[in-house]
Amino acid sequence: MGQPDDPEEYQDRAAPIAPRVRAGTLLLADTDLLEPTFRRSVIYVVEHNDGGTLGVVLNRPSETPVYNVLPQWAKLAAKPKTMFIGGPVKRDSALCLGTLREGADPSGVAGLRHVQGRVVMVDLDADPDSLAPMLQGVRIFAGYSGWTIGQLEGEIERDDWIVLSALPSDVLVEPRVDLWGRILRRQPMPLSLLATHPIDLSRN
Repeated sequence: MGQPDDPEEYQDRAAPIAPRVRAGTLLLADTDLLEPTFRRSVIYVVEHNDGGTLGVVLNRPSETPVYNVLPQWAKLAAKPKTMFIGGPVKRDSALCLGTLREGADPSGVAGLRHVQGRVVMVDLDADPDSLAPMLQGVRIFAGYSGWTIGQLEGEIERDDWIVLSALPSDVLVEPRVDLWGRILRRQPMPLSLLATHPIDLSRN
């Protein structure tokens, strides 16, 4: 068998290229992106099409319990059972993502819209009890992050964001986990080294 004839083919397998942006990918803030709203943020892309890009920040829990805002969804909410700050746009509106149980098929189910893999968008006007058997848990975001057509591509070219693949567990990350660091640590070298980047540069 030996080495493949094409050295570039071998190189691609040794150092996979970052995936292109699409629904279900992650945008990780690069270490140089220090703007407070997005510093060390992990954004899950919900939509990416000709109209632009919409995503939610996965690692900004708020102090507001889900029960105070949408009590009917509190039982299904993954811990921590608080609202998350999805981004700076429309903070007065809520968007919900859920992770399907293994083997559940969301096709044709009212109230669920498939995003990627086991991740779905959940209609908050739906009946939580009817959807509960299909869902492992949900996370509810106040607001979202949005880009107009071409805007995100420009920010990626400027190295503001690292585009990576998501795991279903990223969406319902448990309390007190450094999700930004965890995602970087599972990447191949040298990307995984960024996980050791200090949060506060003055500590360096």
